[in-house]
Amino acid sequence: MSIVNYFFPMAKEKLRKSLFSSYFSTTLSIALVLFLFGLLGLLLINTKRLKDYVMENVGVTLILKEKTREVDILKLQKNLESTPYIKSTKFVDRQTAAEELKKDLGEDFVDFLGYNPLLSSMDVRVHAEYANPDSMSQLEAKFLKFPEVQEVYYQRNLVKQLNSNVQKLSLIILILSILMFTIFIALINNTIRLSIYSKRYLINSMQLVGATRSFIRFPFIVKSVLHGIYGAIIACFILLMIFTSYQSELKDFIDFQDSVSLAILVGSIFTFGIIMTALSTYLAVNKFLRMKFDQLYY
Repeated sequence: MSIVNYFFPMAKEKLRKSLFSSYFSTTLSIALVLFLFGLLGLLLINTKRLKDYVMENVGVTLILKEKTREVDILKLQKNLESTPYIKSTKFVDRQTAAEELKKDLGEDFVDFLGYNPLLSSMDVRVHAEYANPDSMSQLEAKFLKFPEVQEVYYQRNLVKQLNSNVQKLSLIILILSILMFTIFIALINNTIRLSIYSKRYLINSMQLVGATRSFIRFPFIVKSVLHGIYGAIIACFILLMIFTSYQSELKDFIDFQDSVSLAILVGSIFTFGIIMTALSTYLAVNKFLRMKFDQLYY
């Protein structure tokens, strides 16, 4: 075996490994960016659900009159649950209320007083769109019209504070989304530019032998689109693994049954990956197509 035949396969194998390493690192970089893009998209899709979850935890307690009959309590609960503004109700009798307060205080106040001063109550959760100061005031008036209700209690300052914080949170999420989207574009663009930069001499050589610009651009764009597709597949797989592992913890914030939103999210990841890689490649290749040979060294 000649020296040329011996070393040429080694050089060919080294080149193949180098190309694979470059291809893998580029795909992985794009996949990580698309994964972060998917998390951002997931946050935006479920922003309303997150806000609703916070607002619907505002509790309203209806203190019932002492001699209210059980049949009247059941009737009241049924009437409340049939209204469009009530999400859920829970009846708490005097004994249960005393036991809960005993746990909170750490001592038996019933033995100390000699009687149970607490009244039965109805814990009510309203839908998020009604959890604002104006609507809560109107609901309070409606609750007091029920003959079984003696008093309505809820934390008014907490309702005002939550509404103010939710508005601020929405603004912060909007600003953060714009900032992150800009960063994602820059990261993918830089990844593609670095990949094309390593092939700038090849682009110039193809020009020297008479290849047209469209002929030179086409294989680079196709390869970058494949980077975007493979990166999107990896990103979706990572998101799927997270959903599967933490589904029980995230069920209050993410609607896993909303197949339309999840399909839109997956489609957005693929679309963003393909468009950004193709556009970044087009711009990067055009830059080197306009360069003269002596400019490639700088």
